Amino acid sequence: MSNIGVWVNAEPGARRKILNAGKHLMMMEVHFEANAEGYKHSHPHEQMTYCMKGTFEFVIGGRKHVLHAGDTLCIPGHAEHGCRALEAGILLDSFTPVREDLLNAKITS
Repeated sequence: MSNIGVWVNAEPGARRKILNAGKHLMMMEVHFEANAEGYKHSHPHEQMTYCMKGTFEFVIGGRKHVLHAGDTLCIPGHAEHGCRALEAGILLDSFTPVREDLLNAKITS
């Protein structure tokens, strides 16, 4: 089962939708309410994040980064990272290789 095009709840105050996935690259849109957090985690995938709307504080490997609309951030594979929406906002995330764990996750929302 593929989750492409399906909105699912992520952490409290955040929901995501996989927009598309190719053989080696995947793109996902994530909407956050103000103060919602993307919990700290790591994965082997390289991630590029583009802030479409709002302001976010990211912590990557213990270093803080603030993203505003129009900013991008590269997250290396295996780096522990998380974010907090300083205001309601939208992120566009790309992953390589494809996040099979998200693409094939059981939909519960």
